[in-house]
Amino acid sequence: MSRLLVINGGSATLKFGLYDDGRCSLRGLVERLDEAPRLRLLQGSLDDDDFPASEGGHAAVAEALLAWLDRRVGLATLDGIGHRVVHGGTALDAPVMLDDDHLTYLAGLEPLAPLHQPPALAIIRALRERLPAMPQVACFDTAFHRTQPRVHQLFALPRRLADEGVLRYGFHGLSYAHVARRLPELVGERARGRVVIAHLGQGCSLCALQDGRSLTTSMGFTALDGMMMGSRCGSLDPGVVLHLQQQRGMSTQEVERLLYRESGLLGVSGLSADMRDLLASDHPHAEEAVALFIERLLREIGALVAMLGGLDALVFTAGIGEHAAEIRARTARRLAWLGASLDEGANREHAPRFDDGSGPALVVLPTDEEAEIAAATRRCLETSSPR
Repeated sequence: MSRLLVINGGSATLKFGLYDDGRCSLRGLVERLDEAPRLRLLQGSLDDDDFPASEGGHAAVAEALLAWLDRRVGLATLDGIGHRVVHGGTALDAPVMLDDDHLTYLAGLEPLAPLHQPPALAIIRALRERLPAMPQVACFDTAFHRTQPRVHQLFALPRRLADEGVLRYGFHGLSYAHVARRLPELVGERARGRVVIAHLGQGCSLCALQDGRSLTTSMGFTALDGMMMGSRCGSLDPGVVLHLQQQRGMSTQEVERLLYRESGLLGVSGLSADMRDLLASDHPHAEEAVALFIERLLREIGALVAMLGGLDALVFTAGIGEHAAEIRARTARRLAWLGASLDEGANREHAPRFDDGSGPALVVLPTDEEAEIAAATRRCLETSSPR
């Protein structure tokens, strides 16, 4: 019998799952990490009333979560722990059993994913201190995109920089892997055709798949590129960064904070980084932020469809993609030029298929990164020597 814990740290949530022989017995998340962290159980019957309040932020919340899990399920009873680690660089393109050399290498990638990599590694180190003999496995968001042609990984920069690793890596790979695996259940053979997946949450990206494999994606060297997000700006004229530094006198740290934590939905609306808050608001700045989000989404879809040469299925996943019917509807109506035809009732009910049967399939498919991590962790444990 195998008992695995999965830890999935996002930019605004910290998710976890307990798996017994491949079956999830407990699942939950701590959300709104930088505001008022709150534990929400999604599966399982444990009482969450004693989850301690914290000051917020990944480190404090992670420590509180580990202590709560230890009291409730006993971390020492586990056979292994699997982690989502956003960036694996060029060297790590498959799940690995973590050792000191891996941690040193992954720490060197922290500047490429400053919202995700440092807290993920901090959790891993905290668990190593608590349970030094416990196997820990890292699963990488970048790994799914290593199938992309080299030309789709290049920037138009001097070749020496590409040779040094300045490439388009892409992210959200665990989410895309899960959706790609499940999609045939909903669209049949279309899943092997020209597919665009829109992973829309606090972090947002899109991926073009052909034959179930990543062809190109909206995120690039870091998780800052591409689609507008909760607090990240997405694609930006690099001249803006030069202007802010040279003309406004902003430091590198100030610019980094602006682009990662003060932009996106939060920056445009001035109200919230959470799409739920903006859709519920009647403030004109909230609507402007939502409208810009849809404009950016349409631009990214159009670019990926051009790379694919058409569209057989458009999939929405993650928090906004799965739950914001208004975002899906407003997007689908603007894609009539592609033959997209919306079933309004099915969309309102969050049905798995919300097209009317003509044109490309329109799909809502919940992602499950934790299940992908659990499966990869189990495979790593099975192929490694016993503890």
